[in-house]
Amino acid sequence: MYKVLVVEDDVMMSDMLSMYLTEEGYDVKQAFDGKQGLQLIDQFMPHLLLLDLMLPDMNGIVLCSEVRERSTIPIMILSMRSEVSERVSALKAGADDYLSKPFSMHELTARVEALIRRSIHMTTRMEESSSLQVEDDDTIMLDHERRQLIVRGESIETTFSEYEIMKLFITSPNKVFSRDELISAIRGFDSFVTDRSIDVHIVNLRKKIEQNPKEPKLIKTVWGFGYKYSPNDAATK
Repeated sequence: MYKVLVVEDDVMMSDMLSMYLTEEGYDVKQAFDGKQGLQLIDQFMPHLLLLDLMLPDMNGIVLCSEVRERSTIPIMILSMRSEVSERVSALKAGADDYLSKPFSMHELTARVEALIRRSIHMTTRMEESSSLQVEDDDTIMLDHERRQLIVRGESIETTFSEYEIMKLFITSPNKVFSRDELISAIRGFDSFVTDRSIDVHIVNLRKKIEQNPKEPKLIKTVWGFGYKYSPNDAATK
């Protein structure tokens, strides 16, 4: 049974989410402020976090950042705010999805299922191609169990979406991926994501794997189309 932690200070909304997800077969726990949410993440070890942005003791964006520092679990933001700037801020803080209130419970459960499914799914193909030489003495690897990148011997935390993008890149080095292909790979047909979201994830990945993010040699922009991962080019420079 998959576990979901709901961090929402509106008791009625929290109870409704908990009841609906429980009926869908999830093990659900509730927290009504940020401090309690952080405690339950360590105790409950959920497969997914549903996080409201408006909490009584801290800003939800701040909490999202703190969670991402200690965990790679998928984070879905639930908020009354629908501005693009709010969504971008949430993605930069480590969120994997953003759902504006009011929303359909059917859509919510579809997104929850998609995020958890992708979070726990590891294919044989990915395992066989989990490392590629980047430089003569450097290797980028995927740590499947912890869902981390191993970059030049160091463990690097990633968001759910960043990890999925990197898996795709490593599986198909030097292939040019359109933004639509990357959107499809990390979200599925019914989750919110935009071209701008992909660009944010790429910027964050470059900061984590490139020696000089301002002059990327690994994740390259193909202008007017998308991105490609070129480890062999980096090794020769």
